[in-house]
Amino acid sequence: MEKQLKKIISAYPKDRHYALAVLQDMQSKFNYVPEEGLKMLAEYLEIPESQLYSMATFYKALSLKPKGKHIIKICNGTACHLRGSMNLVSGLKRELGIDPDETTADGKFSIELVNCLGACALAPVMLVDEKYHNRLTLEDVPRVLKEYGRK
Repeated sequence: MEKQLKKIISAYPKDRHYALAVLQDMQSKFNYVPEEGLKMLAEYLEIPESQLYSMATFYKALSLKPKGKHIIKICNGTACHLRGSMNLVSGLKRELGIDPDETTADGKFSIELVNCLGACALAPVMLVDEKYHNRLTLEDVPRVLKEYGRK
């Protein structure tokens, strides 16, 4: 991991303006921002680690704890909520045994509850990795999970 972190960090100039971009690259590569990555970046940019930590905890797109291989985002905006998004959460909990903001023990799935996915006309909507699944019902949950290797 250290070698990969060095590669990500060294791709940017030694300028604190690039800190968020580096953190995003770490998130993209590892599905979270490793603590080791924060330390290495702080040393590289010669800034306190606490500044990077506050940035990593401020942005919802960044996570300091490992996420699953497949990240499931459930929209809970008004349209999705009214059309049953919480039923999808219940179905995922039944199928995977985890709540939002948790990851399965095998590291395969993480669930996130988000405010809006921008697809209100297709509610309720679930985004798995980069693929939208729309107009879902509770009965659709096992089928969607099966697409991602869940038996």
